[in-house]
Amino acid sequence: MKGLFILGTFATLMDRINTEHIFSISTPTEFESLALEIFRFQYKNNPTYQTYCGHLKKSPSNVLKVEEIPFLPIEFFKTHKISSSSKKPEAIFESSGTTVGTTSKHYVSEIEMYQKSYRKGFTAFYGPIEHYCVLALLPSYLERVGSSLVYMANDFVTHSQHPDSGFYLYNLNTLHKKLFQLEKEQTKTLLIGVSFALLDLAEQFPMNLKHTFVMETGGMKGRRKELIREELHSILKNAFGVSRIHSEYGMTELLSQAYSLGDGLFKCPSWMKVMTRNTEDPLSVQSFGKTGGINVIDLANVYSCSFIATQDLGKTNENGTFEVLGRFDYSDVRGCNLMAL
Repeated sequence: MKGLFILGTFATLMDRINTEHIFSISTPTEFESLALEIFRFQYKNNPTYQTYCGHLKKSPSNVLKVEEIPFLPIEFFKTHKISSSSKKPEAIFESSGTTVGTTSKHYVSEIEMYQKSYRKGFTAFYGPIEHYCVLALLPSYLERVGSSLVYMANDFVTHSQHPDSGFYLYNLNTLHKKLFQLEKEQTKTLLIGVSFALLDLAEQFPMNLKHTFVMETGGMKGRRKELIREELHSILKNAFGVSRIHSEYGMTELLSQAYSLGDGLFKCPSWMKVMTRNTEDPLSVQSFGKTGGINVIDLANVYSCSFIATQDLGKTNENGTFEVLGRFDYSDVRGCNLMAL
């Protein structure tokens, strides 16, 4: 009867959510129940989302299952303050602005929700961060303010408790020497980096990494020619002598991350789910194996919007994994023209 507690208590907490329920989800029934309750909460407390749902003629009265929940086009984070809370935000994360137009802004009402999400998410896939030395190669992110990825990486560096954990900008020679030392000491190491910087390291300082796992966060940031994931991973595997490259899938507008332990197959933590839609129909839900626009349910994003239609293309698999195949050719997610606010 564990799954029934959500419906019984959540309705009385419409303005003060017991967020611990989010991170204790263990069954699909619990996920669906909580997702529907959060939809009702955000419909009530998020003016932009409510207006968007209204244009689609969707409301709590006719949304009875997860597949019927509208997903807000991610473009709205560039033009509106997307918030389901009246609190002053404790943090404002901003996208990198590598595409044409204004940047996205994510107003985070409770930074603790972000901390819980990335800490619990990483631990679920890799174990406690305290077991690692964390080397962060994120130059393009360090050069600006408001990066949610830098915030997460800095927390990992701090909580790893390893004296050699730290950030690297363009000092690849120093990073190479550090990796060599850690490998010699057989230290369990996480090397997390943006794609173009990892490619720079791979070209200038190839080495065999037996005690380090390499995690790319995507993005050439205009520094290099875009590569498909298979090509990128092939180059990195050959340069670092590893059998697989790990990946992190996250974005400014979310508070949770999915991880790939190799082969480009991502998996979500229990409070996050990925679905795909027909690119011509924002309300559609596609079956497994079909390429479409990626929709993300991020229940940790309870005080913003938990239901986001991204600009990424991908497909889901029956075993619960998903693949990211690229991005839309056009700049705006279909559905934005429903609102001219």
